[in-house]
Amino acid sequence: MGPKKYVYSFEEGDGKNKKLLGGKGANLCEMTQIGLPVPPGFVITTEACLSYLAQKGKGLSSELMSQIREAMVALEKKTGKGFGDSKNPLLVSVRSGAAISMPGMMDTILNLGLNDDTLKGLIRQTKNERFVYDAYRRLIQLFGSVALGMEDEYFNRIFNKIKKKYKAEVDTDLNADALREACGQFLDAVKKKTRKPFPQDPYVQLELAVEAVFRSWMGKRAVDYRKEFKITKEMANGTAVNICTMVFGNMGEDSATGVAFTRNPGTGENRLFGEYMINAQGEDVVAGIRTPKPVRELRKDMPKVYRELEDLRHTLENYYREVQDFEFTIEKGKLYCLQTRNGKMNAAAFIKTSIDMVNEGLITEEEAILRIQPEMLAQLLHPRLDPKAKVEVLAQGIPASPGAASGRIVFDADRAESKGKLGEKVILVREETKPDDIHGFFASQGILTSRGGKTSHAAVVARSMGKPCVSGCEDIMINHLAKEAVISGMTLREGDMITIDGSTGNVYQGMVPTVEPEFVEDLLVLLEWADDISTLKIMANAEEPEAVNKARKYGAVGIGLCRTERMFNQPERLPVVQEMILAENEKEREKSLNRLLPIQKEDFKEIFRIMDGLPVTIRLLDPPIHEFLPSEDELQWEINHLKKLRDTVEGMEDLPDTLKLLAPELHDRYAHNLEMITKGLEELKNKQTAENLIASKEAMLQKVKALAETNPMLGHRGVRLGITYPEIYSMQIRAILEAAAECIKEKVDVQPEIMVPQVCTLQELKWVHKYVTTIHKEVEKKYGLKVSYKFGTMVEVVRACMRAGRIAELAEFISFGTNDLTQATFSFSREDAENKFLPLYNERGILQHNPFEILDIKGVGRLMIITIEWARKTRPDMKIGICGEQGGHPDAIRFCHHVGLTYVSCSPPRVPIARLAAAHAKLKEAEYSIA
Repeated sequence: MGPKKYVYSFEEGDGKNKKLLGGKGANLCEMTQIGLPVPPGFVITTEACLSYLAQKGKGLSSELMSQIREAMVALEKKTGKGFGDSKNPLLVSVRSGAAISMPGMMDTILNLGLNDDTLKGLIRQTKNERFVYDAYRRLIQLFGSVALGMEDEYFNRIFNKIKKKYKAEVDTDLNADALREACGQFLDAVKKKTRKPFPQDPYVQLELAVEAVFRSWMGKRAVDYRKEFKITKEMANGTAVNICTMVFGNMGEDSATGVAFTRNPGTGENRLFGEYMINAQGEDVVAGIRTPKPVRELRKDMPKVYRELEDLRHTLENYYREVQDFEFTIEKGKLYCLQTRNGKMNAAAFIKTSIDMVNEGLITEEEAILRIQPEMLAQLLHPRLDPKAKVEVLAQGIPASPGAASGRIVFDADRAESKGKLGEKVILVREETKPDDIHGFFASQGILTSRGGKTSHAAVVARSMGKPCVSGCEDIMINHLAKEAVISGMTLREGDMITIDGSTGNVYQGMVPTVEPEFVEDLLVLLEWADDISTLKIMANAEEPEAVNKARKYGAVGIGLCRTERMFNQPERLPVVQEMILAENEKEREKSLNRLLPIQKEDFKEIFRIMDGLPVTIRLLDPPIHEFLPSEDELQWEINHLKKLRDTVEGMEDLPDTLKLLAPELHDRYAHNLEMITKGLEELKNKQTAENLIASKEAMLQKVKALAETNPMLGHRGVRLGITYPEIYSMQIRAILEAAAECIKEKVDVQPEIMVPQVCTLQELKWVHKYVTTIHKEVEKKYGLKVSYKFGTMVEVVRACMRAGRIAELAEFISFGTNDLTQATFSFSREDAENKFLPLYNERGILQHNPFEILDIKGVGRLMIITIEWARKTRPDMKIGICGEQGGHPDAIRFCHHVGLTYVSCSPPRVPIARLAAAHAKLKEAEYSIA
């Protein structure tokens, strides 16, 4: 068996093997093999990268370098040029390329092979001294920063001084003399900073460049990107390196470089979209250093090439059956395609192109569904700027990534990251962004740049994240040192609030009001296709009428969890609930409950009306009742201050000022309602009133102490509370059934489901079921009609999982409460775990995910499988769902489909995401297995 093959020419590489050749390398091989105008080259595999990284600094192996040299000799034969030949030099680019596209996250070096000798030969050959020195200074800067570890800004300072000396506004204004001087100063800088001269041997350049690209796989920006987008080792491991013959867009006015999409990545419109620059190299467009021209203007500048570009667009899309993002170079009027990859678009564009491509016969409905990741739909569900808001546009740039965002200005990525970690909303404002700014993107609400276009680094990355971006806003003058920007004559400093609209390019001062998003027609069509495919139903967790309405609008087929305790927490109801808790006996408690009954009934009637024809699962009271009372510390604090005020307010005239003087903390706390405070203080002048108020607070304090538990989440809550205080559950059951009866009289199709929380044994369920059957008979007799309902339980206690077969004798449905089930399974308190050790566990690989965010399939999931199996042995048609927060995550939905759940219930905004994820789960069910 011979040595392992690490190098493949574009003619021999397998274009389908992206894991080995990387996405870019595989596509270059494929494009070459279908006859597209690709400059010759070869790919060094991801396996070579992993082998290099494993050697930890020992350099490229002799076997790899031998294969690279062989490939370079073959490249010399194909091009008729020589690598390092002073008469007819071959120059190459060295580019990264992982299996999953990571735009701008790893390194690239252009014009490799230039040195003092080949430079002279290229000048003689091209008779274009300016072009050659421009190419050389680019190589020195790129190589210095990427391969030699120099600061990019070091070269920029030198170059800006030369531009100033030669009075050049932009790079293209510099003549050959200026560029020759730049090359000389750059070479001096390399020698000064690295203590070695710039390498003149092309093969030394090549070896160092390949190593640098390999290392960039583990660079901070690449690691951060993979972490943010959850790119695992199984999805992409290591980067390939693509060595490609250089073609030049900076050889004069008949040369250009550009980036294009086969369709508009912002809107999905079916027309060529992109930008180009005449007399420039590719990095100029992507880096956003200059603002390029829209690609449609190429029709005037180079009509023949534009027609070829349109042909290339159709060839790429018809072959890949996907929107393509491709780079091109025009050298002396000849078009070359340098790379193509699936286009990164926002959700709206993905949806529109999916629908259009199905209608055009390019893809099927199933393929349209699978090309859109469910989480992307969240982008469509964010608020947009209120069109009725009367605000003045401060400046306008290029609308580079749609959506709107408000935040405080920050001028560097590190600052954005630190502010973002503190929960502050920020807008990253830069002249242009670089790949090293990626951590700032993650932390920012949006990005604003003064230079660059729709295909600049900032625009491409913002679109892939679904974040608003305005680029090329030339009205902004940024002073990074002073941390301020002048926009249309107005000075804004770091920390000032601005709003950007990436759909229009507008920039506004301050925060602009927003409105709720509307479903676009294309999304409705896509979700209808998804619903036709999926078997897992999607319901919603909601109890407020606004949330219930939203759930129905977003396509939920029922309410899977209505939490009654949230209804109790409303300010006008809380005093009645507290009165019920403080009652000394059942009779007093029932007085308060009788006041709550009509309120609860009206709540349920409103939900039943909204969900007409769909099931509504109502969970009886779950949390410990002390949660409806102030804390012990809070009450003691109030009592102390009330006593202090009682003793001092008599005879005082200006009561609010008195309060501020005597109890500043109390004044600040209630400063929003000084009228209420004044009234309260007037009452405190009456000694008896003051004593009664203090006594009531002290009684409440005693009750709080009596109800205190060592571990309340494992204590007196849920069904235990219902058995101890049956009158509470009885009131709720009556409210549900009477609401159902009254809605039936209104011709509403009601489908109530009563769910008991925290059950661990069938005996608890039987106890509550007795209340239900008794009250049900009373309600049917009272209203003279039949009221249908279902009776079931949550499964959130491990013992309930083990006794599922018995519980199913009485329960008609069960719903997994995975938040509490996760706490019980791990023996973690959620709050303590997330605040104290879970981040460390995730960082050190002890746990892959936070189990309170992503369902723990190996532990909690196994308990669910046991429960489902045993419950359905007893009741084969058992309706089983999940209503914990993790249920709305696409990975959890895939698992829930696989194990045969009936439904998933999630928050209303996640309903569209879950509907699409359920279709994905069905379409990919053959690939799924539980490890």
